[in-house]
Parts: sequence; C-alpha cells; structure tokens
Amino acid sequence: MHSNSRIVVTGGAGFIGGHLVERLAAARAGSILVLDNLRRPCVGDPGVWPPRVTFAPVDIRHREDLAQALHGCEVVFHLAALSNVMGAVSDASLAFDTNVAGTFNLLQAAKSAGVRRFVFTSSREVYGEPDRLPVPESAPLRPKNDYGASKVAGELYCRLAAGAGLETVIVRLANVYGPRDRDRVIPLFLQAAKANLPIEIYGGDQVLDFVWVDTVVDALIKAACGEWLHEPVNVASGKGVTLQELAQRIVETTGSLAPIRIAPKRREEVRRFVADITRARELLGVAPPADPLWQLARLLEHPAMRV
Repeated sequence: MHSNSRIVVTGGAGFIGGHLVERLAAARAGSILVLDNLRRPCVGDPGVWPPRVTFAPVDIRHREDLAQALHGCEVVFHLAALSNVMGAVSDASLAFDTNVAGTFNLLQAAKSAGVRRFVFTSSREVYGEPDRLPVPESAPLRPKNDYGASKVAGELYCRLAAGAGLETVIVRLANVYGPRDRDRVIPLFLQAAKANLPIEIYGGDQVLDFVWVDTVVDALIKAACGEWLHEPVNVASGKGVTLQELAQRIVETTGSLAPIRIAPKRREEVRRFVADITRARELLGVAPPADPLWQLARLLEHPAMRV
C-alpha cells in the first residue's frame, strides 16, 4: 500500500477494525473508507474519524450498496461480522446473513471492482475442539458452533474468489484483546472485577490463546502489503492461558474482591485452543511476547475499565 492507495475496511468501527483504521491513518497508507452498519461500534465516537478516513453506513448484507463503495479500491480488509460466539448461536440467521452471505456479497463486489488484495479475518473457531495442541493450519476444520461454521463458509468463498484471480488472504485469529473491546471474556471479567461481582468461568478447564490487538493489526497490514499468502495463517500468541489463571490475574491486577466461580460449561464453546504460529512467524514476522497477557494492566487505562 502507498499514499495513493484506496483502502476499504469493513467493520472499521468495531474493535479490531477501529485499531486497524487508526494505524492505517497514522501511517498515511492511503485514503481509507470505513464500511460499518454501526450495530456494535467500539470506536470512541462513530461520528469522528482521523484525517484521510471517510465513513459510509453500509451493511454488507445489502449487495447493491457495495459495488459503488469498492469502486477504485486496491485493498479490502474484511472484518465486518457477527463476531460473538454466543451471539451467533442465539441468532444463527443473522450470523449466516452477515458472515456468510455478507462475505459472499463483498467478494463479488471486490472481483467486479478489480480489487487486488482481500484480507479476510477468520477465526480459531473454524477448528472446533482440536485433537492436539498447538493447532497448525493443516488441522481439520470441524467448527463447534454457528460462528465457526460461518467462518469456514467465508474461507471457502475466499478460496473460490482466489481461483478467479482475487488475491484473498485468510488470517485465523485467536482470542484478541485490547482497549475498546466488549462482550467477550476479558472485558466481561474486568467488568465483574470492577464491580466486585463473581467472575464466572463456564466449565473451569478452558485453555485459550490470547493475543494483543496491536500484534493482530501488524499481521493484517503485512498480509495486505506483502507477497500473496495462498494458505491460511494463524495469528495468535502460541501460548495457552487457563481461564482460571486469567481470572486470578485480573483480580490481582485490579485489586478486586471479586470471587471466582465455576459455572456449568456451555456446549457450544471450545474448551482448549492454542495455535501453532510457525507460519505467522515466518511469513508475517509475528513475534508475540512470552506472556500473552503482558498488556492486561493497560486495559485499566481505558475509561470504561477504570476501577
């Protein structure tokens, strides 16, 4: 990407998308168009954008709005999705319409507009409950919930588009954390700790792979700028953290009196996941620190999380 590039970021008002847009704008990467339906905005003020960034209230479920938006675009970062596992389970139709049909619509528009590179944010949920850890990209895709299934479908449509000449790159993200996120495990645990309410762990034996949002943004930009990566890439820390350890770290970091409680497990949730990040290290230069939760204390600087 260069200063004259035209870049589209779908879901650019969301958690990861907002951080990506800020980084692209700061780097003067080009003119940036954010497409978002503002169903779940995580940016500070959805009406205020950095220089060189414009916003269009476009929903990727509406195919007719996408052709004009992508006209003259060189790179698409596709982050728009119903991105909460339990939310996708509770509204499977919306998950399909947004994550599957929406991705299909966007790929069709990208091909028609002559887009060069299309970066698709997939998820570790595509693997489901893996047979072994860490999980390489060659592991079977056996999603355990509607969200994972929708991401598998999105990946398949990306592969079809690649066969038609669109440079699609599939990036499978682990559990991303950082400022402005909400409704996922770390912000939920922090909110409970802030209020000295019980921190509930469903099942008690989960092990997950947490990765700081800036690491993910680095990987997305490199996926867009470097050589075309024909195979999916895991972006993660490559280290497992038990949810009990996470809860204890949050209690200690916040000085909270919140008790940690074990609740019945939820069958839709993956119990254990740690990514093999060999490919990300080699191809994207991802080099996460030894402690995946190294930036946990920084989240408390965010106004919504101060205790």
